[in-house]
Parts: sequence; C-alpha cells; structure tokens
Amino acid sequence: MPAASPIGFFDSGVGGLSVMREARLLLPAEEFMYYADSACCPYGIKPAEIIIERSRAICDFFLGKGVKLIVVACNTASITALEVLREDYQLPIVGIEPAIKPAAAATKNGRIGVLATGLTLSGRRFNTLVEKFGDAVHVYTVPCPGLVELVEAGEKDGPEVEALLGSFLKPLLEKDIDTVVLGCTHYPFIRPTLGVLAGPNVHIIDTGRAVARQLVRVLEQYDLFNPGIGTGRECFFTSGDPEKTGAVVRKLWGDPEAIIERVCL
Repeated sequence: MPAASPIGFFDSGVGGLSVMREARLLLPAEEFMYYADSACCPYGIKPAEIIIERSRAICDFFLGKGVKLIVVACNTASITALEVLREDYQLPIVGIEPAIKPAAAATKNGRIGVLATGLTLSGRRFNTLVEKFGDAVHVYTVPCPGLVELVEAGEKDGPEVEALLGSFLKPLLEKDIDTVVLGCTHYPFIRPTLGVLAGPNVHIIDTGRAVARQLVRVLEQYDLFNPGIGTGRECFFTSGDPEKTGAVVRKLWGDPEAIIERVCL
C-alpha cells in the first residue's frame, strides 16, 4: 500500500472527529478520510450484528478509496466489531477502548466513573478491561442515552446539555469518584461542560490522544508514514443528510469551508 495513501476514520456520527483532531496534531502531512454513519446513529442502541454489518460496509468503502489504514474512531464499534474487522481485512486497523488502565493509574481514592453507551458498558471487551485493570479500584458505570444525539445536533453546552449530563454525573459524584472516563468519542466535545459540573477535583480522561499515539506507532511499524511535508487534507462523508451533518462537522472540526459528501452504503 503506498505510504501517500489516506487514512480512514469512521464513527456512528461526528464523535470520531475528536479522535481525528488528535491525530491531525501528530500527523500534519497525512491525508484523512472521515465517514460519519449518521443515518444509523447512535450505534449504542443498535444490535451487535447491525454494527458489524455497518462497520464492514464502511471498511469496504474505504478500501475502494485506497486507504492504507483504518481507525475505528468509535467505542461501541470497537467493542463490538473490531475483532471481526481484523479477521476480515488485511490492512492495519486501529481501534479504541475506554481508558480504564490510565484511570486506574490516575485515581487517588480508587473510585472511577465511566460514562459510555449502554452497549459499550455491556460488551465483553469492556468487562475484560475492568477485570484486567480495575481489580484494585472501584469502577462505577453510567449509560448515557441522549448525549450522543445532542452532540450530533452540534450542541456542546447550554441548559439541555447541562441538565442531561448533570443527571448522569450525579450518581458518580455521590460515589465520591475522583476520575471520570469518557467512554464515547462524542463526549470530549462536551468535556468543558463536564469539567464545570464535576468540579476541579475530578480528573477527566478520554482516549483520543492515546489512539493518535497508537496510530503513529502502527504507521511506523508498517512503514506507512506519508513522505510529504505539506499540510494533509481531510475528506468527509456521511450516510445521513449532508447539509445537517456538514454543518455540525464544520462546527466541531473548526473549518467553515469543509464539504461533506453523502455516500449511502
């Protein structure tokens, strides 16, 4: 695979942009493609077989575009489909998982809260992480229905976000947690609001930067770094309404000129 080929990122919607944003900071010359499966968002309430089917369809689309590597920039898709995708496809695939290990290392009182979708929290991979890294701490989980939909609408703050996020955070604060793991790639976009509600003594962890560093390691391992020295471009695709999704992509990515193309898979 040519090293100048693009890297494909996908998520159920716009949340994976938080991962691609971190990757862009480390990889300024790489060409990125992003697919928002907005017509099927959120994944967190879908059956596992649907998520696997959609993930395969998106990977096939990326292969048709000649990508050299795929990033599953979605916790739910990674928990559900990552192992299947790695069996089905020959190119490198980087996934994401809730940051239980760094949270266990960061907590001072041994009490960790995890905010994620219900499907992520019930998945075998998540429970394996808790068993492996959480045996010396208390891990409290809260599913967060509705948060993804707010971010998909471009809502990062305001009364509705504060009220919903506050209701999910309340039981964790009652458990005296000192560390919160953001177990969905949509949630970093509401991190400032979470920080205000949680207070200065609660450490917030998301995995976007860790995934970006892993992406760098995989590119190095397979000798796939883009040899160019210029600024890489981004191409955006969605299965949903390109006008609606495009407006949110431009807001979250910070590029008012970004164009998003509708591709139904």
